[in-house]
Amino acid sequence: MARADAPPLRELVRDYLAFLALNRNVSAHTLRAYRTDLELWLVWLAGDRGVRPSQLRLPAFDSDAVRGFLGALYDRGNSRASTARRLAALRGFARFLLREEQIETDPTAVIGAPRKEKTLPSHLSGSDMDRLLAAPDTSTVAGRRDAAILELFYASGLRLSELVALDLDDVNLAGRVVRVMGKGGRERLVPFNQATARALRAMLADHASLPDAQSSGARRHRTRHPLFRNLRGGRLTTRSVDRIVRQYVRKAGIGGGISPHALRHTFATHLLQAGADLRAIQELLGHARLSTTQRYTHLDVQRLMDVYRDAHPRAERQSPGRPAAVRTTTGSKDPVVE
Repeated sequence: MARADAPPLRELVRDYLAFLALNRNVSAHTLRAYRTDLELWLVWLAGDRGVRPSQLRLPAFDSDAVRGFLGALYDRGNSRASTARRLAALRGFARFLLREEQIETDPTAVIGAPRKEKTLPSHLSGSDMDRLLAAPDTSTVAGRRDAAILELFYASGLRLSELVALDLDDVNLAGRVVRVMGKGGRERLVPFNQATARALRAMLADHASLPDAQSSGARRHRTRHPLFRNLRGGRLTTRSVDRIVRQYVRKAGIGGGISPHALRHTFATHLLQAGADLRAIQELLGHARLSTTQRYTHLDVQRLMDVYRDAHPRAERQSPGRPAAVRTTTGSKDPVVE
């Protein structure tokens, strides 16, 4: 039960967001998402209680405030994934309040999370990917940069946030490997191919004609030189790179729904279809759990049957469409179809 003299809910939300930024070192993207989700909840709760958001105090945070909010999201047609994310923001807020001894019981504890749909991100076929990589006009500075972005996405499976955060000294062109700071501050090394190395060299040759927008960053306590720059020399934002990718998807005549994340999915899918080990793909993608990587295993039934026939010692190897072999077992005149 919440204390009657508790401070306003909005003030506590600000304290929680500051805690996430300073103590948990969450990414700017995560912090922005939590701020949006909690502000949306405050606005809905104020409307439900007939007050202004600034008038809400901690006793208003009860299980009914959570259930009602989730019901409103459902009525608005929100996806299960976005609803689950907003519930996660409320659960994190509740844990913070428990730790700060502002409440004695967790109002979200009795709320079940909506079961997520079993959806998979879009991915490109090999021919579609070839058209996309050929789409930038590499006779221009912007086109050479964009070609390097698309090549590195497909060659490495980086997240959008990881790609835009890359600095010049994160890339080893001679060794064809890139150092990536992933989720949770986990660093990994990801290889890339010759085509990507050529595209990166072509882009880096243009850097001399761009302003050098250095920035002082906390990451490894060094001055940072962004790898992917806008024409003013500044670091490209996630929104800019998303727009760049979608622009070339349209130019290549590829269907909608293809985003930077779809290129990451394409990377994993094509590796898997070529026979790469799932745990190796997990390492390349920077997944903490193998179950996350398994979302990418959406091979069709024919592919699975081919793998089975090739791998199982008792499976018959036969060409598609060839009639089953007929043999006669020892000591019998009756044919046996295999």
